[in-house]
Amino acid sequence: MPTTEGAPPEAPADCPLCPRLVAYRQANRISVPGGFNGAVASFGDEGAQLAVVGLAPGRMGANRTGRPFTGDGAGVMLYETLLKTGFASGTYEARPDDSLTLHDCIITNAVRCAPPGNKPETAEEATCRPFLASRLAALPRLKVIVTLGDVSRRNVLKALGLKASAGIAGHGTEFPAGPYTVLNSYHCSRLNTNTGRLTAAMFEAVFLRARDLIGDA
Repeated sequence: MPTTEGAPPEAPADCPLCPRLVAYRQANRISVPGGFNGAVASFGDEGAQLAVVGLAPGRMGANRTGRPFTGDGAGVMLYETLLKTGFASGTYEARPDDSLTLHDCIITNAVRCAPPGNKPETAEEATCRPFLASRLAALPRLKVIVTLGDVSRRNVLKALGLKASAGIAGHGTEFPAGPYTVLNSYHCSRLNTNTGRLTAAMFEAVFLRARDLIGDA
């Protein structure tokens, strides 16, 4: 089971733990005025059987809107896929006050604050990991974890007290991790979708498999 190390499931919005990320957050308050600019909390169903774990908030996405995968290109593919596979209802309008609701699903990030260049440092991943471990441990019905990208996969395994090498890398891989099944996907970033490395069909297949594993909502 996850090692929580006493951390709550969510970091405070003004989390002070990573100096580089705090400085970036402060800089963004000038360059992105009016944005959320804080540690982004998880979004979704506290009774979820599916957890989707990304890497970190995007500067102009979740860092601006305050909701995971909201306001950037990655969120369009993620939420369209969740709607199509029955893990969401409503309408995704790229803002936190839209009508979108998640069902049996929660979305979180391995690192809760936006990093420069969308690349958190290894030390920042380790510092934030207790929040991820607590988030997973606080989901009593959790069965399946979808990791978006290899960094997310490694962080999830470490949060569960396993070695990063315990699960196979690559899109579409599937493996047990403690009481859960982990499904790994390429990240739904514009870089991956624009180059064709990740297609809508490939991404949807991961969530259809998650649906098969947990059964009907």
